[in-house]
Order: sequence, then structure tokens, then C-alpha cells
Amino acid sequence: MSSDTVKNETFLTLPIEKTSDFTLEDLADNHQAMNYFHKHGAATVEHAFALANILHMYKQVKEAAYFYGLAFNLHSKNPNEFPLASSLLQARLLCLLKAGMSPPEDELAQLKALSQPIYDYILGIEIAWRQHDPRAALERMGNCFEAFHTGEEVDVLYLETALSVLPQAKIPTRPSDEQTIPAKIYQYWDQNPSSEITENLAYHQELEAFDVQMFNRESGAEWLYERYGREAQDLFLHARHPAEAADFLRVHVIQEQGGWWLDADIRIVAPEILEDSIAKKPSHVFFVTDNYYVHNDFFGSRRNSPILADCLLSLYRNSYLFRDLYIAYKTGPGVFNRALNRRLHTAIKTGKPFDPSVMVLRAPEFNSIIQDMDMAYKKGGNWHAA
Repeated sequence: MSSDTVKNETFLTLPIEKTSDFTLEDLADNHQAMNYFHKHGAATVEHAFALANILHMYKQVKEAAYFYGLAFNLHSKNPNEFPLASSLLQARLLCLLKAGMSPPEDELAQLKALSQPIYDYILGIEIAWRQHDPRAALERMGNCFEAFHTGEEVDVLYLETALSVLPQAKIPTRPSDEQTIPAKIYQYWDQNPSSEITENLAYHQELEAFDVQMFNRESGAEWLYERYGREAQDLFLHARHPAEAADFLRVHVIQEQGGWWLDADIRIVAPEILEDSIAKKPSHVFFVTDNYYVHNDFFGSRRNSPILADCLLSLYRNSYLFRDLYIAYKTGPGVFNRALNRRLHTAIKTGKPFDPSVMVLRAPEFNSIIQDMDMAYKKGGNWHAA
């Protein structure tokens, strides 16, 4: 994540007239935001930012833009104060775009002075959404995502834009075995699997087309030590949550051995549809959600993949530099979004085609193959949080 460039000591004051005594109407009738305001107020960057995020989460983007603007005005503009001033301003301008409004020219100029890559990002999104020209948008954005943590919204919007112009995968007629996905499924459950997990494992072991192996915390740590050494093992064992440990292991296993990763709590309910894709002999199969996050709970790849190599790069960088980053950004789908974006950006920049053997399938294809199992442990409400 980049820091702000401070070229002078004069900063724009945004047109935020009301700074206190907010009403429910000011907060788009959002009771969660109103309760937060009653408890914390909005007199600091932290609290104005939190209110903006609540409103943004509920897609109340015009009001969110207002509170991002308030947070920007409250910000010291010191490049060591987080969130950065550029982050607040880009969030405001993005929300204005989502609200169907145009970013003010003086605010764009201020953003450019703070961060050229983030300025390019906002202009690129404006081109994509207003001019409906995704190729020009991608040219404008460049690799702007490098100014952000892996998995932030920029990685989603860039990928959505790039996939809109990506040709359909064309698999070589006779790819070598090294270039295809082995018929193996790997899973992970840290310890003491419930009967639901063991039954799901047994179900997949009955599938004739695949060999299935499940790791646990002990076997995963041993496997990492044997193939990647103590550094990888230590990061795995010190993961904050079993989900983070699974994230860390999955990329290493598939990069080393090739195959399919399948989370232990989801099920392949239509193996024949999956086998139709496998018959085309792709080198990778990724799925994206409706919101263009890359699924890391189910994907396939050949071994020694340049895409997974990039995922590993982000895994280690985030583990060392941003240990407390939100798991989905740090080790989860975010590293996959970033890896695909880097490959797509390189193809756009060099004029060389994106690897035609990589299949990127959409949510309907994923939902036709995979069922999310309704397991008891998920009913606690916070099973996925860290």
C-alpha cells in the first residue's frame, strides 16, 4: 500500500457544511449508523470514517460520500495518519460515481496531488461507467491496484472491467500433462472434524474421477516443512484463525502438486458439469462471485503456476508486513484477485494475449457445481470473522 505524496501544505477543504447534530435523515434512515453516531459522535477521522463505511456497506453511497468528505476535512494530511487522506478522498469520489454524480474537478486535482495511481483508478472507473469503454478504462488505470492492499475494492472493479474484454479461453489441442490440472482434490480441517465434515469427505472419496486427500493442522505443518521449510511452517502454525491457516496451505499445496482445492464444508453436487470443463484440459479454472471476488474455496490449477506463484508472493508479503489485515484481503480471495489482475495488466500493457488456457467462470457455473453445506458450526454467527 502506497503512502501519500505531500507536495505542499495547502489542502482542499471539501464542501461539508454540517459537521455535528446529525439526524436520522442525514444518515439515510440507517439505524446502525445513527446508533454509532449517538455513541461515538463524528468529530474525529476514526468516527466519521466508521459512519461512512456503515453507510457504504448498505449502499447508501451519497450519504457515505458526505461522511468520507467529513473525515477528509478532519484529517491532518500527515502521510503517517491512517487511513490516508488519499484513501478517504478516493472512497468519497467512488461513492459519488456510484451515486450517479460526477467527481468535482477540484477534488480530482487534490487526489492527483496526493496519489497519481489512485487518481488514475478513479478516472478509469469513470471511463468504464460513464463512457462504457472498458479498454480505455484499463489503459487509464494501469496497475493502480498496487497502491492498495490486496483484495480491496479496486481489485474487484479492475477484474470486472478486465474480464469484460477477455476473450473466451482457448485450450491448446493437446496440452502436456504438466500443463493440465491433475485429477486430485485437496482439503483441510484443522482438528477434530465433525460427523458432517467426515461425511462430506466420504462423499467426495466416492467420486470416481478424483483422488481425495484431507490435511489437518499436524499433517499440513509437516507437509509445509518438508517442501517449503520452517518459514512456511511457522507462518501456517501462527495463523490467527483456522480459515487463515487453510488459506496459507491451499496455495502451497496446489502450486506444488497441482489439482483442485475444495473447502471441507462445501460439496461438488454436479461432478458431471465439472468433468465437462476438465475434459477441455484447461491449465487453471477459477470462479468469480457475482461481485467479482475470486473463489478460493474451490479452484483448480496445474502445478508450478505463475498465477499461484504471485498468490504466494502476496501471502508472504501480507504475513510479514500486514499481519492484522482482514483475512479475506490478507490470505483469502484478495490474493487471487491481485494475481489475476497482475497477469491481465501485463497482457494489456505488452499487447500479448492473456494465457488462453486459463478459464475464469462466473457465479452461475460455480453455483451449478458447488453446494454450500449448512453445517452446525456456521450457526454461531462469527465463525468466519477474525
